[in-house]
Amino acid sequence: MRAPQYRGTHEHSLPFPLVVTHGGVPGPRTALAIFLLAILFLVLPPLTAHAAMSIQEVKSAKGINAWLVEDHTNPIITINFFFDGGTTQDPPGKEGLANLMARLVPQGAGDLDGDAFQTKLDRAGATMTLEAQRDGVHGAMSMLSLRKDAAFDLLGLALNRPRFEQEATDRIRAQILSGIIGNENEPNAIAEREWLSVLYGSHPYSRPEEGTKSGVAGVSPADLRASHKATFGRDGLHFVVVGDIDANALREKLDQVFGELPPTQALAPVADVTPQLGQQVKVKYDLPQTSLTLAYPGVKRDAPDFYAAMLMNDILGGSAFTSRLFQEVREKRGFAYYVHSDLFQQQHSETLLVRTATRPDRAAETLSLVRDVVKQMAERGPTEAELAAAKKHQIGAYPINYLNSSASIAATLLDMQLNNFGIDYIQRRAGLIEEVTIEQVKAVAKKLLSTEPAIMIVGPHLEHKG
Repeated sequence: MRAPQYRGTHEHSLPFPLVVTHGGVPGPRTALAIFLLAILFLVLPPLTAHAAMSIQEVKSAKGINAWLVEDHTNPIITINFFFDGGTTQDPPGKEGLANLMARLVPQGAGDLDGDAFQTKLDRAGATMTLEAQRDGVHGAMSMLSLRKDAAFDLLGLALNRPRFEQEATDRIRAQILSGIIGNENEPNAIAEREWLSVLYGSHPYSRPEEGTKSGVAGVSPADLRASHKATFGRDGLHFVVVGDIDANALREKLDQVFGELPPTQALAPVADVTPQLGQQVKVKYDLPQTSLTLAYPGVKRDAPDFYAAMLMNDILGGSAFTSRLFQEVREKRGFAYYVHSDLFQQQHSETLLVRTATRPDRAAETLSLVRDVVKQMAERGPTEAELAAAKKHQIGAYPINYLNSSASIAATLLDMQLNNFGIDYIQRRAGLIEEVTIEQVKAVAKKLLSTEPAIMIVGPHLEHKG
């Protein structure tokens, strides 16, 4: 089952494939470019330690903003960008339009067909990807700094003048449809569709990001052009750069790449939605394990009690080896190999999810135990010792997990932009965590975890009545 791409408590959750190719398999030139970039990442020293990292705000002559972390020790530039919109913008009956449009953008642009575009991209020592997510289109690019002029030229060409030629459209459409058809009888994919429908009803979040067979099949060339024009507007752009480029050079590139895009997007409004909890989804399949998912209310990233909720989640199930759920479910009883909880944010909805998988004959017992651990947290909250440990973990693990490479720094900065954290967030983050009190954590635990959850059970053992 493809995990929903939420904005979560792990500071960013914007997964993306490394390379977009014609048939899903890198060709020899692309493979060589990837190999060379990989070697550089391995042999060159890592990015400067985050404590000394300087984030610059760069503004172009046309008013396009970017965040930049200069690092001239490695001849590599890493880019992350995001345009608001995404699959929530798919019109009824055209489900899959944003996904198809985003995947086609690097498949030929301007005077270059798909093969010619990929050849030039390889010669520039660059990789490029675009992916439609629920709340936007995410893009990423890595390039050798010595060839940055050619790489930025290709990025600008792809974003401004994609060809959407018939051959590429037919090929990518066939790939998407093949995946959709292949998932029709796949138990986890079936479960995800039912789960999203239960949680979100008729809201766009209930639709699969890849689209539907009829929706993808019905996308026309005019639909692709309209989706591109509506999405790629400068006011919906978030852009970060990490690596071997200075502010003056980046300032010029911003106008070169984005300056000719429409100044504003043309997006349809999307309403906020409260997940419908207190329901059960049961998908019966003869699987070796029964998967369990529980959904509780979440919290917005800009809410006053967000950091209290983040620490509570760390204690409940967010910390890999020390959380209450891990200790009770795995360490003491051996019911499951993994069990964890996560706070997830989408632009229009929030949830707290608990996930685990166990032997079918242990499913009911495991689910009851998980619910009991959650209930205890709701009623009593954490101890002072647990809160102190959670603060130490959240502060100490942050640079290790999210500031340890150019790619992770770029993803982290993009998440900061998307959530309006401010350019000084990394410096302020530890203080925001330290000032959380035990009373605040207990209050948010009671608020979020006292609600009857939505529960999804996938597997052969479905007799739970709790």
